[in-house]
Amino acid sequence: MKRSIYRSCLLLCFVAFLQQTVFAHAQDGKLVLERNGSTIVLEPYAPNIVRVTMSTLKSQALGRPGYGFIGAPSDQGWTHEHDGQGDVYRSGRLVVRVSPDDLPASLQPRRMPLDEINQQLRNQYFGGPSGRSPGNDTVTVTTPTGKVLLTMRNWSMRPNSSGAASKGDLGYHVAATFDSPSGEHYYGLGQHQQGFLDLRDHRMHCWHNYQEIGGETVCVPFIVSSGGYGLIWDNPSQTTVDLGFNQQNVWSSDVGDRVSFFVIAGNDTDEIYEGYRQLTGVTHMLPKPTYGYIQSKAIYPTQEQLLAVAKGYRERHLPADVMVVDFLNMTRQGEMDLDPKRWPDPAGMNDQLHSMGFRTLLSVWPHFAAGTRYYDMLKQKGWLIHEADGTPDVGNFANVIGPNIDTTNPAAAKWFWETIRDRYIKPDHFDYLWLDETEPDIDPAKDFFSIGSGTRYYNVYPLFHTASVYEGFRRDFGDSRRVMILARAAYLGAQRNGTVFWSSDIVSNWDMLKRSIPAGLDFTATGLPYWDTDIAGFFSPVLPANYHAAHKPLIDPSDARSNVGVYEDYPELFVRWFEWGAFQPVMRAHGERMHNEVWAYGKQAEPILAKYLRLRYQLLPYIYSLAYGSYRTGAPFMRALFMDFPNDAKVANIPDEYMFGPAFLVAPVTDQGATHREVYLPAGCDWYNYWTNERVKGGQTITVDAPIDVLPLFVRAGSIVPLGSTIESTRDKQTVASVRVYPGADADFTLFADDGTTYAYEKGVSSITHLHWNDAEGKLTHKGAEAWAGKDSAVVRIMKR
Repeated sequence: MKRSIYRSCLLLCFVAFLQQTVFAHAQDGKLVLERNGSTIVLEPYAPNIVRVTMSTLKSQALGRPGYGFIGAPSDQGWTHEHDGQGDVYRSGRLVVRVSPDDLPASLQPRRMPLDEINQQLRNQYFGGPSGRSPGNDTVTVTTPTGKVLLTMRNWSMRPNSSGAASKGDLGYHVAATFDSPSGEHYYGLGQHQQGFLDLRDHRMHCWHNYQEIGGETVCVPFIVSSGGYGLIWDNPSQTTVDLGFNQQNVWSSDVGDRVSFFVIAGNDTDEIYEGYRQLTGVTHMLPKPTYGYIQSKAIYPTQEQLLAVAKGYRERHLPADVMVVDFLNMTRQGEMDLDPKRWPDPAGMNDQLHSMGFRTLLSVWPHFAAGTRYYDMLKQKGWLIHEADGTPDVGNFANVIGPNIDTTNPAAAKWFWETIRDRYIKPDHFDYLWLDETEPDIDPAKDFFSIGSGTRYYNVYPLFHTASVYEGFRRDFGDSRRVMILARAAYLGAQRNGTVFWSSDIVSNWDMLKRSIPAGLDFTATGLPYWDTDIAGFFSPVLPANYHAAHKPLIDPSDARSNVGVYEDYPELFVRWFEWGAFQPVMRAHGERMHNEVWAYGKQAEPILAKYLRLRYQLLPYIYSLAYGSYRTGAPFMRALFMDFPNDAKVANIPDEYMFGPAFLVAPVTDQGATHREVYLPAGCDWYNYWTNERVKGGQTITVDAPIDVLPLFVRAGSIVPLGSTIESTRDKQTVASVRVYPGADADFTLFADDGTTYAYEKGVSSITHLHWNDAEGKLTHKGAEAWAGKDSAVVRIMKR
């Protein structure tokens, strides 16, 4: 009898186990665990990508990811098992373990013991142990060999009070705590401008904040860890991330109904970016002119001035491709027009610029002031971002600026694009669009979007706003014209909207030059490859009348005084920033100056600026090929050193050096008056000084001469660098003038070319040449399209000193 009961119990346990397994896999590939009033879901997207979701609300735990994600789940190759230590979901790349709901006391986390009386006193005043709570689940992600990638120790959902969120949308404050092993480093989280690269030991405010110290913060909640994984936090509300304190990482969001995050494992950082691309979308190639040089200032106020500047470049035979019509171009904010007194014939202007080899970038703000032609319609339809009572929010701006359009509303987004199309693109022949104020710049914390409250969806506006234009372009023009959007803020997935992001309105000084480099490196490390700065800053600092530079300026300002005033070292700052700008993904000069062209900063500055402008165009075959690589993989080509040298501990927190593609190490000079700087050359390879061709061993810090016309620039041994012929714009046909090979290791490079203006490359219409350098044989070979005419001996140059 006892034996029969025992067998029955075993059978019931086995059936229960089978039921649990079947139930887990009956949920569209999700592993669903229900315990103590909460639901935990593991959802794979690839063998190296898994989403983890937890909530006390089952429907929320089972729900789709939030805005920004477009990847499809896939449980191919994943299996589930249950053992005495919990549930395990396994693939060939990852093992994800969730601790059991009845974890034995001997295995539960605990503090150091206290004596009995001490514990009793504490229990009396502060309460005793409360037992297990729903948030005590531990989730561990490892490789199949047992290497721990990530451990989540606990999570929480705490109801918000009435003052914590927008009226009618309280939600929960959600958080999760992860282990932060000693020596692990973190990068990404969008743009922050405090001057550090490694995010460890910092509290990060992950929300768009134009007023943040140092410069605008832009939130993209994705970090890459030196431990071999990326983590995407799936919550668009204001989020605080504490990294490394007490060997923990704590992510906490103001409003949500669940904890949701993705883990992407990678054998290298590029594989992590491939995962980010799969989840959030591709980085489309930009129109080829935008890889050249973009000339701007705040502002060219008239058609006459803009044309005069364009003619100035052509008369001097200086390369340039894009002219910018900045904001305040309209009669009134929201009229969606150009002031005819200052822009009498914009179509004729653009036709003339096009004939000179220029394209134009037009600033269109999202504001609509009361009394303008569209305001009443937009208000009546509810297409303006508004407060709880429906009143459009004008923030602290003057009434002549007005509230933001709500492009989270599909109808409003469609109208916004079609109005741009019909008032600027078709009749006036503008090429590209600058979508400024895309945070939105009026704090949405007390406002409502079409999709919900501003507290819940605080960070998503730039994704919707840039999508309104990108999707409209693709809908109306198909594959015939490539999109380029300059935007001031970003969010998960915004890279798929043909976007370039910039460092916002920073101050024009040496301090911001220094801080801008790590700001850009963390932004691109977030998985958004296109970022740039206003070369030499936007806002002029307020200087005393008797101002003098700390050191004698390296550029004589005497013939630029009418432009720079008492800021005697500004021409030097402009030159140093411009040198760095030649090695940003997009090169664009902008800012509040009377004149901002390369001839505006004196006779000593002009030839140096011309040198780097021509170098940028000489490097276009290399840069354009890097852009194609980012399209294929999602990986950035402005790369913090940790990406390419993960085994060199010394590069973990170098904020002012980076790789520009696989070949170039860039080390900008950021100190006024400096004529040399220290450069660390990562270990594992030799390096060539680009200017002298001197070969130097890696793994050491060297002092490099850097007179005012020299940007410290090194090329990794084992590199192939294609260089183009001299052109004045990308309208001109550029040939491959030379292919430089820097020996010291085998090398590969994919040389890409196409029409530069359409999306035909998405269908394989392009010219691709695979170059390979065999270092042992001292031989360069190539296959695929013919990339140059004539014999290799006339083009290939082996860089030996």
